[in-house]
Amino acid sequence: MVSSQKKQLQPFLKWAGGKRWLIQSHPEFFRYRFSGKYIEPFLGGGAAFAAVEPKRALLSDTNEELINLYFQIRQHPHELQKRLEVLHSQHSRLFYYQYRGQSPGAKMDKAVRMLYLNRTCFNGIYRVNRQGRFNVPMGTKTAVVLPSDDFVLWAELLANAELKVCDFEEPIHKAGKGDFIFADPPYTVSHNNNGFLKYNEVLFSWEDQVRLSIALISAAKRGAVVVATNANHPQVVDLYSSFFSIETVTRPSTIAAKSNHRGRYEEVIIHNLALEDKL
Repeated sequence: MVSSQKKQLQPFLKWAGGKRWLIQSHPEFFRYRFSGKYIEPFLGGGAAFAAVEPKRALLSDTNEELINLYFQIRQHPHELQKRLEVLHSQHSRLFYYQYRGQSPGAKMDKAVRMLYLNRTCFNGIYRVNRQGRFNVPMGTKTAVVLPSDDFVLWAELLANAELKVCDFEEPIHKAGKGDFIFADPPYTVSHNNNGFLKYNEVLFSWEDQVRLSIALISAAKRGAVVVATNANHPQVVDLYSSFFSIETVTRPSTIAAKSNHRGRYEEVIIHNLALEDKL
């Protein structure tokens, strides 16, 4: 049901590398009271944005379909809800692959398709082939409409947010005194040591890691508060250790075909919060 009743906002996407687990296990990093704008340059599933519930925000990602989905929810929450309900009644294996093969042109059609596929594909993975077509097989989940859905509440929170499709440096460069940056770049922690740099080059290159560290350090020097996450790899830690505090946390890995192949991996939280600021 769509409702505007005040409640804890829940992410509507399942997203690889999502930070619901971090918010639940370390909520202190998201309780900081800041006077400026909330900036998230790797929006993804939006779990941190939902937890912070900022009055003003700058949200970005390089995934154009993803940002369009947020935009359509902000502008047309009731329509999106109704269309998901129709897809819920139509869902089947045959329908999934027929619908996956479509290439809609209208922005709302694209948004509905993306959310439907996210909820019914294998593990909520977003992956496209060289032609840019979504190619993830159907998963075991059959619910297209979820009890936690509240697109009106999402629309209200997004009302004062600027949404952009852009490289991460652009929003970070706009950060200044009083602003709060949460940066969660793409990476995998299953390759913390052996093969980390080679494997992650596909997701987020080493040059991108260096650019990100320089941008975040510059923003912190301008007075912005920074909380970032990354893999607990020595070379990543070296990029930040001279300027930020670094804390190691452990998270479960959920992107695997079988649950017994999933494990627990270390990540780091990079921040310039004083202990008293997090209380």
